[in-house]
Amino acid sequence: MALLKTEKAEAYVSGILFDKDGTLLDLHKLWTPWATSVLDQLEKKLASLGHSFTGHRDQVLGTQYDNSGRVIGYDVQGPFAIATVSESTAVLAWQLYAAGMPWNDAITYVRMISRQAMSKVKQEHAHPTPGLVPFLIKCREKGLRLGVVTADSTDTAELHLRWLGILDYFDVIIGYDQVKNSKPHPESVHVACAKLGLSPQDCAVIGDSNGDMQMAKSAESALAVGFIQSHDPFYLHDADTVITSYTQISLE
Repeated sequence: MALLKTEKAEAYVSGILFDKDGTLLDLHKLWTPWATSVLDQLEKKLASLGHSFTGHRDQVLGTQYDNSGRVIGYDVQGPFAIATVSESTAVLAWQLYAAGMPWNDAITYVRMISRQAMSKVKQEHAHPTPGLVPFLIKCREKGLRLGVVTADSTDTAELHLRWLGILDYFDVIIGYDQVKNSKPHPESVHVACAKLGLSPQDCAVIGDSNGDMQMAKSAESALAVGFIQSHDPFYLHDADTVITSYTQISLE
């Protein structure tokens, strides 16, 4: 057990559960190229059907653009930041269904262009968040058990962590495919803790969405730590404390 301290909160913990995208992995650098590729392909397909997006392009996933059309950010409370793989697939497929494509065909097409986009992105766009690797080393030195609870699939999460070179730091990875209820439901925390042999009260949860914070609170975790990089922390209103780098956490 170690004392996890930030400027505004502290708790004794035996384990830490991390969200993946935006918490371990730089969300913007990996998923922005993916979203750009997917939306480009979707826009072409809609044009071939004589249609366009049902609204503005930035309303499909919540990506934000400058005047030249370059992605410069995302809605921290939108699908791009929060949705599960299944939810994102459905959001994108709806555009095709609204254009007249049968639902099954729309789902199949979206899954295909999503795989193609990810094959282009690969590990050259995967980067750890600030201060992460030294912090994981400290966690290992303190004997803390570490887990990942993500809205992504378990296989994809393992792949991304392998790209980052940090897979071996984690004792358990819980994707959406291992639970019935996704965030902010506490099931992911309960499943992870059961596999770690710990109680939620022994673990801190670190994430970049308020859904992560609500999950931590519902599970009665020791501490809900919000992680942000370039956004105002207003949306993390259920966090016990908010950091912008793992250098802001000490372990004693």
